[in-house]
Amino acid sequence: MPVVTLPVPLLVLIALAPILVVLYLMLGRQWGGSRAGPAGWLTAAAGSVIFFGAGLQLILVASAKALLLALFVLYIIWMALLLYHTINDAGAISAIGQEMPGLAQGRAAQALLLSWIFGSFLQGATGFGVPAAVVAPLLVGVGFAAAPAVAIALVGHMWAVTFGSLGSSFLSLIAVTGVPGQELAGPVAGLLALVALGCGLGVLWLAEDRPVLRSRILFVLFLTAVMAGTQWLIARAGLYSLASLGAGLAGLLVAIPLLSRETRRISTPEQRRSAKQRLLLVAFIPYGILIGVVMIGELLLADILDRIVINPSFPAVCTAGGYCTPAGHARSISVFGHGGALLLYATVLIFLWYKWRGTLPGAPEEAYSASTILRKTVRGSIRPTIGIYSLVAMAVIMEHAGMTSLLAGVLSHSGVLFPFLSPFIGALGAFMTGSNTNSNVIFGELQRQTAVELGLSVPLILAAQNAGGAVGSNFAPAKVIVGTSTVQGANQGVVLKLVSKTGVLILIAVGLIVFGLAAFTS
Repeated sequence: MPVVTLPVPLLVLIALAPILVVLYLMLGRQWGGSRAGPAGWLTAAAGSVIFFGAGLQLILVASAKALLLALFVLYIIWMALLLYHTINDAGAISAIGQEMPGLAQGRAAQALLLSWIFGSFLQGATGFGVPAAVVAPLLVGVGFAAAPAVAIALVGHMWAVTFGSLGSSFLSLIAVTGVPGQELAGPVAGLLALVALGCGLGVLWLAEDRPVLRSRILFVLFLTAVMAGTQWLIARAGLYSLASLGAGLAGLLVAIPLLSRETRRISTPEQRRSAKQRLLLVAFIPYGILIGVVMIGELLLADILDRIVINPSFPAVCTAGGYCTPAGHARSISVFGHGGALLLYATVLIFLWYKWRGTLPGAPEEAYSASTILRKTVRGSIRPTIGIYSLVAMAVIMEHAGMTSLLAGVLSHSGVLFPFLSPFIGALGAFMTGSNTNSNVIFGELQRQTAVELGLSVPLILAAQNAGGAVGSNFAPAKVIVGTSTVQGANQGVVLKLVSKTGVLILIAVGLIVFGLAAFTS
């Protein structure tokens, strides 16, 4: 098919069209990623063939590479969902949520403990909107109005999104850009420390506790250092799937004694040593099993588990216009050593643990069975699988056809302003898709190529992309809907307004820091 020649401005619009289609369908038509993603893929495929000279071989090679890239991320997501249902059906999350509010006194302390610290722990372990859905009704239960409760729940764990869901967003950035995780971990975790501070202060502000804001700043600064520092150390050690989980756990271990000391309970020593406290400890055992399995797998058994790797090679492909992608390998997948495999091993052990000791109070009335857990996992995996693969395929086709390179060239004209704009680009991708993972898939390679064009630090710009995506994902309409799903009377428009105001302020702070660092290092 002959290539249709267009002026450069129209060609830029064609290159941007897949992203605009996804944005319109998800925001304007309220479509989910499982419907908007295929539409974006078809737009990218058609545009690449008609206007950029892509042939059938290029489309097939790009689609095959996309399959491996998507599997790399989906392996984590599938197993994270399996883990979530295994723990949730045993009543562990319900038990933690019921007992946690009693460990702090006052609106500010309860908001910080539930949304900022516990919510971040939940994000590290599960993600997928679970923290907001779990924390928001708990905040309502301790006296917060519906809309502020949801907003606080969403803001609290923004900073934990990148390494949350057991590292799926961070791993997606590695998969799409090809930049090693060792190079990205430090800058990404460093910027997220700033986001963590913003989230803590944002929670206090939304809690409408202005008089105690000043008195809690030292507490927020200290806990930011504890949680963000822990996340940085774990990420730098290469344990990406444990970074947010470990950070949230460290926050709980430090904050609970501090806040409990402030609490004035009218109770006897015998009451304080209640079965409820023991229940809370028992409910955290599955996460201890998870941490143990991941550490053993990644630190002690990595060489053994990584012996079987899926890593096919692909031929070089070129467009009719001469834009070529050289031959090489796509994203390799370690069958038994991938983070998803480690999650599976941990999930099996946790399931056997609950079958042996029994489920906890608050577990669903239905029998605790593998078939029920698998059924829920499969049902919850279908839409994310379709959405992620189609969006990955869209991004890879755009890259191989030269569409991403063209857009990167246009963005490079923003010059010195690009570092400031970089987190907003990440936030846009997350806002329109509801997912930091999807934002990394759509814009990760674009940001990398633009950084190269401008001679900027690639890890710094990708860290800005990730930080922006983490913040933007939590005021995305899709995430707001999840947050309001468990709270009656929460106006979604009000929630979106509250969360977006806080999120934009954090994005401005991140943009200024990235701008300064880029100017200093260039």
